[in-house]
Amino acid sequence: MSNGYMGKILWINLSTETFEEEELSEEIYRQYLGGFGLATKIIYENMPAKTDPLSPEAIFGFFPGLLTGTVAPLTGRFMVAGKSPLTGTWGDSNCGGYFGPEIKKCGYDAIVIKGISDSPKYITILENNKQIIDASDLWGLDVVQTEDKLKTKYGSVQIASIGQAGENLSLISGIVNDKARIAGRSGFGAVMGSKKLKAIVLKGTKKVEVADKNTLIQHTKDYNEDINNATSGGIEGYRTLGTTMGNEILFQIGDTPCKNWGGTKEDFPQEKLSKIAGVEIDKYKHKPYGCYSCPVRCGAIMKVPEVNLEETHRPEYETCASFGHLLLNDDLMSIFKANDLCNRAGIDTISAGATIAFAIECYENNLISKDETNGLELTWGNSEVIINLLNKIINREGIGDLLADGSKRAAEKLGKGSEYAMHSMGQELGMHSPQYYKNMATTFAFDPTPGRHTTASLDFFIMGPIIKPNGLFEGITLPRKFKRPGEDRSEAEKIFHSIMQFTHSLGLCEFAYVFQKYPLLELVKAVVGWDLKIDEAIETGQRIQTLRQSFTLREGIDIIKNKIPERTTTVNYLEDYKGYCEKIGWNPDNGYPLEETLRNLNLEFVIKDLY
Repeated sequence: MSNGYMGKILWINLSTETFEEEELSEEIYRQYLGGFGLATKIIYENMPAKTDPLSPEAIFGFFPGLLTGTVAPLTGRFMVAGKSPLTGTWGDSNCGGYFGPEIKKCGYDAIVIKGISDSPKYITILENNKQIIDASDLWGLDVVQTEDKLKTKYGSVQIASIGQAGENLSLISGIVNDKARIAGRSGFGAVMGSKKLKAIVLKGTKKVEVADKNTLIQHTKDYNEDINNATSGGIEGYRTLGTTMGNEILFQIGDTPCKNWGGTKEDFPQEKLSKIAGVEIDKYKHKPYGCYSCPVRCGAIMKVPEVNLEETHRPEYETCASFGHLLLNDDLMSIFKANDLCNRAGIDTISAGATIAFAIECYENNLISKDETNGLELTWGNSEVIINLLNKIINREGIGDLLADGSKRAAEKLGKGSEYAMHSMGQELGMHSPQYYKNMATTFAFDPTPGRHTTASLDFFIMGPIIKPNGLFEGITLPRKFKRPGEDRSEAEKIFHSIMQFTHSLGLCEFAYVFQKYPLLELVKAVVGWDLKIDEAIETGQRIQTLRQSFTLREGIDIIKNKIPERTTTVNYLEDYKGYCEKIGWNPDNGYPLEETLRNLNLEFVIKDLY
């Protein structure tokens, strides 16, 4: 067996109810790693251009990172990837928990789904036994009910499933594992629902072989000890409060949007802000929760008797922002409830909250009437109405049917209100402001998966040790004047974007960027045996980013013409993007990778599609 990777992927055809294993060469792994790197290669070459993402011909899959399944710190992530039905672009969604490592334990580096079932089904991969089973008794259940029922039947297994939102083909729905870890962005709940696939159940016993077990353990031990002994407010804050440590401070510095991106600090004053602070949420913590191979454990299981939640996951910062600040809602109980509803139904909290904000502003400006809302008064901060409307969106009931596919499509159906839809190509913007993190505007507008805060954004991630000499990863230094527009900034963007594609494809958690020095290449060598240099890592990331870009362009997306809502930024993000394109080897006039670049990156197979 190869080191680090299992050497094969599993294809599942729901139309024919067949399973097929495909072996991959070491060259494929060396060039694309795992995660969305491997996903882009597999899906680009196997799904024709312009395929309807909700059709039987559409392909999507689950791709653990190259290091996922090992003890390497913070590497438990996996990607759901394919064509996004929400944006029509390349789509991917990053998720943690314990599902990704279980794919490796089943002997695969990916589970790829195609075809469509004629009735609800779920898939089981239990050691070497693979089946497609009737899911009629699961259809209509939320993900917690689904997991409970399947675990009663199969015991200790890992499960990824969709809730009612995915079944109803909501384009802002996601796929959930560990009852509340959700691959929420890009709309893959609808893709899974369109295939009538309710769940995937995994139980594996295979081990991920590594090249140098002793070195891997030593690096892991050293890193984890440093984390555990850290006294910095950042690491301790994440361990204690998780991402909710940002609920107050990020709003105070001007990062968190409010009132549908049109408000100011006066709209959400301190007396309201303090009610949804991380320390208030922490009062309901029942026990900590952490993803596979994570020494920080930034999640938490909560107990909130006020709203009859005996066991629920702590809401993340993004959820608190989209159902709190963005809606001028300071009712913490309603945020707990909204988070639980979204997790159970499998719907993206960012898009759900932002779409409700869109609806409120439309109502405020008489673009949606009280008759159309079935009597709901859509006003800012009205927590009871927010929960009521969320339920309608999940169930596609009344006005919820209009809103269930996000704000862009709602505005198109209304024929008005597009100025209140805060999205990029249909995907609602993440809860971080380009007014504060300037480069976020470029990321929101032009990344192959638009509107996402978790893709590479230089300004957003330089708050961590990456900017320090010999800081985050050995061998990476950013040009001295990278904070100013110009050559240095464009070069820094190329380096950073490329290295983030590399780390995403390893399965590395993004919070590694804000913690402490990380033994990146040392761990790759210990796990896989490759003696990589940082230049090869950057080139690999450039290859992955260029293929993601090529997928989006092949779909007919004129990415260079995309714009994000004017109220979200005042920077000239197009000029920033053009400088980045020149550095990475893309045409700055249209974002197309140059033919020379494609050849240099061993992407010759793309040339016929773009030229």
